[in-house]
Amino acid sequence: MIHPLFDITGRVALVTGSSKGIGRALATGLAEAGAVVVLNARGVEALERTRDEIADATGATVHAVPFDVTDPDAARSGLERIADLAGVVDILVNNAGMQYRAPITEFPLERWHDLLRTNLTSAFVMSQAVAPGMIERGSGKIVNVCSVQTELARPGIAAYSATKGALKMLTRGLCADLAGSGIQVNGLAPGYFATELTQALVDDPQFTAWVNTRTPAGRWGQVEELVGTLVYLSSPASAFVNGQVVFVDGGMTSVL
Repeated sequence: MIHPLFDITGRVALVTGSSKGIGRALATGLAEAGAVVVLNARGVEALERTRDEIADATGATVHAVPFDVTDPDAARSGLERIADLAGVVDILVNNAGMQYRAPITEFPLERWHDLLRTNLTSAFVMSQAVAPGMIERGSGKIVNVCSVQTELARPGIAAYSATKGALKMLTRGLCADLAGSGIQVNGLAPGYFATELTQALVDDPQFTAWVNTRTPAGRWGQVEELVGTLVYLSSPASAFVNGQVVFVDGGMTSVL
């Protein structure tokens, strides 16, 4: 039996960047918690395959609606399709993101713009698109997927760290704008998690040794360990939690 404070049964949850990796795990967790889940990414084939796999595994209602979350017109059209399929969005998880690593002296300007557009502009565009409906209903949840790089930096990822730091401030700014309308906007910040996107780092003995030493928990995170925090931030239990970034990082940001 689900405690009423954590009950999201029937809520419509849109997770961007959800065909693989952390986004897929978050979408699966919301489906397991009873939400009607809408997957989003640009690759149609992978998105539809993920939809079928999550629906088969959970028995939940899962939809796949591909569109470019950095394009305001595409976002509005996508939300109209979602409304026809599932209803208005109650929970928006801004997970779409990318990484590019290079020393700052060699970092291509076009990659800087790519990172800004994918990691930050997408969250602005999607939040702006869902906000009117949430304001009209007097309720809604927006969860921005941040990172330990919201607070910390490493060599070679200055641009990525900048986008994730800015996402924290966007979270706070959205809270300032929307909290009075009954909308909660918070951040979920993963530490180092083992996914297909980080597999090369997981397989690097030197990097994994660094992760294990740097993280008080002494290991990489597993994507399923993000789900509890997401469900909390998506549920009535977090009704008075707003503008916060919750780090799920095994303690990494708490220690030197």
